[in-house]
Amino acid sequence: MSTLTLVSPQAALADSYRALVAEFKDSGGQLVPFVLGFDHSDFPAFLARLDDNAQGLGLPEGFVPHSSFWLVDESGEVLAVSNIRHRLTASLLREGGHIGYGVRPSARGKGYGTALLQHSLAATAQLGITRALVTCDRNNRASARVILRNGGVLEDEVVSAQRGVVVQRYWVELIR
Repeated sequence: MSTLTLVSPQAALADSYRALVAEFKDSGGQLVPFVLGFDHSDFPAFLARLDDNAQGLGLPEGFVPHSSFWLVDESGEVLAVSNIRHRLTASLLREGGHIGYGVRPSARGKGYGTALLQHSLAATAQLGITRALVTCDRNNRASARVILRNGGVLEDEVVSAQRGVVVQRYWVELIR
């Protein structure tokens, strides 16, 4: 596996990020994490929005501050995206968790999800969070394996009120 770095979103990676989003859309898959659905046609405005989100500015009602990160290889390709919520609401505690993440479809099955979550858990610990909730749909076996490889312990399963699917809730103890 190549050298991987977790970076904050940046203008220099705009083309690779846009290609990642296009790949997600072309695959017909869900845009996870949700920030992949943000308009990025005006990239400086998109980056400003992500920065505001991390500071808790301009968030829709019910949202919490959240930081986005990109997993990048040594060539500058954005392979995966994570979004870390700084705290949990009752709804996020039930089925959203602290960390949402997604790997570019062409990069799946190569260990990048495991690396992304490992780096994202370290970033979560830097926020002062000592125990992170990470969730996935029960039918997403690849995501469950990624969570387990990163020390996730299954607490339970719940039915998503919004989507009607079974969601698995895993806790990961973080070392600070």
